[in-house]
Amino acid sequence: MKILGIDPGTATTGFGLISKTGAKLTLLDCGIVSTPKTLDMPERLNILFEDLSEIIVRHKPDIIVVEKLFFISNITTAMAVSQARGVILLAAARHNIKTAEYTPLQVKMSATGYGKATKKQVQEMVKKILKLSAIPKPDDAADALAIAICHSANSRYSQ
Repeated sequence: MKILGIDPGTATTGFGLISKTGAKLTLLDCGIVSTPKTLDMPERLNILFEDLSEIIVRHKPDIIVVEKLFFISNITTAMAVSQARGVILLAAARHNIKTAEYTPLQVKMSATGYGKATKKQVQEMVKKILKLSAIPKPDDAADALAIAICHSANSRYSQ
């Protein structure tokens, strides 16, 4: 099963693709989709949609897993992330791919066993779980991989 994890954002959206065969997880691809801050929001969201669509067509994931918007103290940031999440869910729907969503707490618990784990602790576990020589960069890509790993551990449908 191919699992595409997405860490949503408008300036930077992380993506991480893993393969799950039995209990074995393998990194297939990871990176970011960036949009210039100088563009208007509709243009940025269009870039996000087009780039994610290209990733979906190239890799043909079985499921797309997105981090749920849990709590953000800055309302402007929350609105922008919500818009990015909508575009991600739209891209999945347009390509007939199922989606799943997990909170940051669920992702941390799944990766480290501790819901208050630091970003660095989660990234270290991503490195260990995927048997990598280094933490994936940038941070948004590592976060997206953690989301994909969370789904692989928590879904009764992931094989």
